[in-house]
Amino acid sequence: MTTLFAILATLRRATGSVTGAVGFAIFVLVILAALFAPVIATHDPDALDVMNRFAPPSAAHWLGTDHLGRDLFSRLIHGATIAMSVALSAIALALAAGTVLGILAAYLSDRGERVILILFDVIAAFPSLVLALAIVAVFGPSTGVVVAIVALTMTPHFGRVARAQVLTLKNAPFLEAERILGASGTRIVFVHLLPNIMGPLVVLASMDIPVVITIEAGLSFLGLGVRPPLASWGTLIQDGYQFLSDSWIPVVVSSLALALATLGFTLFGEALRDAVDPRIGRER
Repeated sequence: MTTLFAILATLRRATGSVTGAVGFAIFVLVILAALFAPVIATHDPDALDVMNRFAPPSAAHWLGTDHLGRDLFSRLIHGATIAMSVALSAIALALAAGTVLGILAAYLSDRGERVILILFDVIAAFPSLVLALAIVAVFGPSTGVVVAIVALTMTPHFGRVARAQVLTLKNAPFLEAERILGASGTRIVFVHLLPNIMGPLVVLASMDIPVVITIEAGLSFLGLGVRPPLASWGTLIQDGYQFLSDSWIPVVVSSLALALATLGFTLFGEALRDAVDPRIGRER
């Protein structure tokens, strides 16, 4: 119950500003669209109607249709599902792997710590696109490959933050008292360390969601991510770009959906960061 009150208090502080409230509203809208896409969508997103290509917005098709006569509104809504499933899956994997490696780096010997930090540096040295090309060449483009690519590139980010947090806390008086009382290393890590380092990591994760959404859309636009006929925002932009001379609507509405989601998550992530650490808000 105390944890719930703390979460609600943090959320109240985060939405206390105009930008935080706007970001949270967009965050909720995108999450709801992703969760209830089959209910919200007015048509089957993959249903073809080639006799109704590039239809303008109407009561039957709220945003019109694409080059294959598919309902654009329904594909945009299902695109939110793809974007959020990739973002949340990739960040969850990166958060878990980075936290484990960060804790190990903080507790292992100097040699073990150096090995993990070198691993982080090697992964970070490869541009995401180059790494994506290499992995796609081996496994082929798919949603799972996009998740793996993003999780791999994000892991050092979380690992370094986790390591810094553990180094700050591992010699704290309350942990020394637990050791004197005979607490095992496992208990110290799971009961005391993890709850105290998760706050900054969760805030970091919230700020990385728009980054992942953009990466997924970019990879799908280049044909390295989600494959048609799945309705990723990146594939929608790519499809619309090919037929830009026939209709500008698919490119514009898909780009606006991507930009709006990215803006909303960025605003909410920054507001959440300022709420967790008010010193940052005062310094800005």
